[in-house]
Amino acid sequence: MSQKQLKEAFVSNLNGTTGLYFPAFCIRCRGFLFIFSQHMCSFSHTLKTRFFIDFVVLIVPVVVTLTIWASFILLELLTVIIFGAGLRACYARVLFQKILEKLLNISVESEYIPAISCFRVITSASTAIAILAVDFPLFHRRFAKTELYGTRAMDFGVGGFVFGTAMVWSKLCYFTNSLYSEYLIEYGVHWNFFFTVIVVKLVTPLLLIIILLNKSWIIALSITVLYQLALDFTPLKRLILYGTDGNGTWTNHEGIISTLEYVAIHMAGVQTGLYVHKNRSHIKGLIKVACCLLLAAISLFISLYVVQVNVEAVSRRMANLAFCIWIVASSLILLSSLLLVDIILSFTKFLIKGALVPCSWKLLLSSVTNKKHSESLVPETERGESSLCLITALNRKQLIFFLLSNITTGLINLMVDTLHSSTLWALFVVNLYMFSNRFIVYVLYLQDKTIKFW
Repeated sequence: MSQKQLKEAFVSNLNGTTGLYFPAFCIRCRGFLFIFSQHMCSFSHTLKTRFFIDFVVLIVPVVVTLTIWASFILLELLTVIIFGAGLRACYARVLFQKILEKLLNISVESEYIPAISCFRVITSASTAIAILAVDFPLFHRRFAKTELYGTRAMDFGVGGFVFGTAMVWSKLCYFTNSLYSEYLIEYGVHWNFFFTVIVVKLVTPLLLIIILLNKSWIIALSITVLYQLALDFTPLKRLILYGTDGNGTWTNHEGIISTLEYVAIHMAGVQTGLYVHKNRSHIKGLIKVACCLLLAAISLFISLYVVQVNVEAVSRRMANLAFCIWIVASSLILLSSLLLVDIILSFTKFLIKGALVPCSWKLLLSSVTNKKHSESLVPETERGESSLCLITALNRKQLIFFLLSNITTGLINLMVDTLHSSTLWALFVVNLYMFSNRFIVYVLYLQDKTIKFW
C-alpha cells in the first residue's frame, strides 16, 4: 500500500464525536484567557511578550486539547472553573451581592461584540490545527473526518465559519478560503468549501431582497425543512451518495447540493447577528442576551435529539436537517458562553481597576442624570494597547491566515512522515506550524497590511 493510500485509510471510516464535545473545549480555552487577563495583564508588556503570552494561553491549550488531552476536556473545564472561583475568593474579599449591584449599573463601550470576534477566531484556529494534526497519530480519531454520519471538529469549523461570517454581515466581512485537504467525499472532485462560500455570498443578498433582514429565520427554516423532505421523498439522497457518472458537474454533486444548507446556516447567522448587535449598553441587557441565546441553543439540541431519533442522524456529507440544527445549536451555545465569559471579564476589570483585558468591552460608569458625563473605568493606556492582541489580529486577517495554513500544511505533509511521527515530535510540529502562521498574521496586523478578497 502506497503512502497516499495509507494516509487515506488513516482518516477513513470514522464516526466523529458527540455534538457538544467541540464547543466544550472551545469554552475552556476562552476561560484560560479570563485567568490570564486577571493576573498577567494588569501591567504593561512589550509586543513580543504580549504575542508570546497570547499564543501560550490561546493556541497551545487548543493544540493539546485536540491531541493528548482529548479524553479529559470536561475535566479540564471543571478545573478551570474551580480555579477561577478560588482566585476570585482570594483576590476579591467583598460581598458578592454588593459587587453585583454595582456591576449591573455599569455600561459598556465597544466598537464590536468581543464574543463574535472570539467565536470567529476559535473556529478558524481550531480548524487550522485539525487540518494538520489529523494526519498525525496523536490527533484523537473522534475529531477526524466522518464518512457518512456523525459529528466532528472540522465539520463544526465549516459551519461555524459560515455562521460567524453571517453575524457580521452588516460589517461587510470578507469570506475566506477553506483549510480542507483534497478528499473525494469531502465536497466532490473539483469542488471545495471555498466555492461553497462564494455561492453563499452571491445567493444570500438575492434572498434578502425578497425577504426582510429580520425575517432571515424564515428562509433558514424553509430551506432546511424542504431540503430534508427532498432527501426523504426524492432520489436526491441516492444522487448525493452514488450519483457520479463522470460528468464534470455531477462529480461535484455533494458540494453543489449541500450549498443549500450552508445558505440556511448563513441566514440563521444573520438573524442571530441582528439580535446580538442591538444597542444594549448595560451589563444587565447583555446577560439577558446571553441567557436567551443559551435557551435557544438548548431548545435546538432537544430538537436535534428528536430529529436524530425520528428522521435521520447528523450527516455532513448530505448536509441534512440534523446537520443544520447541530451547527446552529453548537454555534449558539458557544456564542452564549463567550458572551457570559465576556461579562465575567468585565466583572474582573471592575474588581481589578486598571486591568488590561484584550478584546473585551470598555467599562463606563454612567451618570444617572446625564449620560454625557459618563466616567470611563478604562485607563487611557488600555484604549490603545488592548487591541494589540492575537484575537483581534486573526479576526481582521483571516484570509492570509487561511492561505498560510493551506501552504504550510502542504509543505509539512511533503517533508514529514506524519503517520510514523512520535507524540513529542508531532506536538512540536503542530505548535511550530501555528506559531509561524500566527506570528506572520500578527506582524501584518501591526503593520496594517490588508489582503482583500473582491
